[in-house]
Amino acid sequence: MIEKSKVSILGATGIVGQNYIQLLQNHPWFEIIDVAASPNSAGKSYEEAVKAKWQMPIPIPEDLKNLIVRDVLDFDSIPSNISFLFSAIKMPTKNQIKEIELKYAKKGIPVISNNSAHRWTPDVPMIIGEINHSHVNVIPIQQKNRGFSRGFVAVKPNCTLQSYLTAIYALEKAGYKIDKLIITTLGAISGAGYPGVPSLDIIDNVIPYIDGEEEKTEKEPLKILGSVEENGIINNDTMKISATCTRVPVVDGHMASVHMKFKDKAPNKDEIIKIWSDFKSEPQKLRLPFAPKRPIIYLENENRPQPKKDRDNDKGMALTIGRLRKDNVFDFKFVSLSHNTIRGAAGGSILTAELLKARNFII
Repeated sequence: MIEKSKVSILGATGIVGQNYIQLLQNHPWFEIIDVAASPNSAGKSYEEAVKAKWQMPIPIPEDLKNLIVRDVLDFDSIPSNISFLFSAIKMPTKNQIKEIELKYAKKGIPVISNNSAHRWTPDVPMIIGEINHSHVNVIPIQQKNRGFSRGFVAVKPNCTLQSYLTAIYALEKAGYKIDKLIITTLGAISGAGYPGVPSLDIIDNVIPYIDGEEEKTEKEPLKILGSVEENGIINNDTMKISATCTRVPVVDGHMASVHMKFKDKAPNKDEIIKIWSDFKSEPQKLRLPFAPKRPIIYLENENRPQPKKDRDNDKGMALTIGRLRKDNVFDFKFVSLSHNTIRGAAGGSILTAELLKARNFII
């Protein structure tokens, strides 16, 4: 039996915070003992604070209903036995989020953030467990740079790029370096949060623009595929990515249509499928609770993957791929799918927390 780490959730009344609460029920390693939100919710019971805003398919957990919501800015009332926290706070500016997360880290509390505020901070790791698990090694650099003791900040990447990047990394790891990618994403409406996209905008429609999404999809992989150096993470500069990001009338499940050109040699179709099917990484070796047994699932059916049928594969944590075929301009193209509110949000952060616990960065 592993002793459970005591966890706080910042932004616990929002949709991502609610997802953390749902996914952490009966977690073998983690136990929620603190919830924090804006001053409007502070001082209320969690049940009272969340009220009609509760959107999860399970009832509000009994053990959390009467937990008193702490003001996210009340640093003096943090329970002394907190091991780490998940951050899903919303603030008017990214700088405010940065400051709050760094204040918690300075207090000696590790912060695993769902926010984008620190994604481009050089000494903050942006982790996909199967790809850049070694980036946890930047944490001691961050602690030294900032005078932190036990605290630090780690973040998860944008949900959209998680619908394709593990597949690309698996090929690179097998020795087939990628030169160029052209990606068109079909983003689920839940990616816009709650209440999200107005119904009259999205029903019977596709929106061909999501603010900031293309920049994130093109640039964040370069940090994830980068290397830890003396002062932080140095981005990968060997791959070019061009992205078009759209919003489609699907509730959950981000899809990507990916065209890829290799640098030198290109594998054949059977080799690619075998690389994907055999791929395993550190979360699988460590048998982390949220790690999918098969990080990449390839489907032979020519009309798959489909969000409705495949987004929940392996706890909603697997990347599902289909339609691998030769490309007339590049080398190959394929369609892939991941669950944006599980793998791409709270579930991905929980997997990062498990990795950090297994590596003794959190207790």
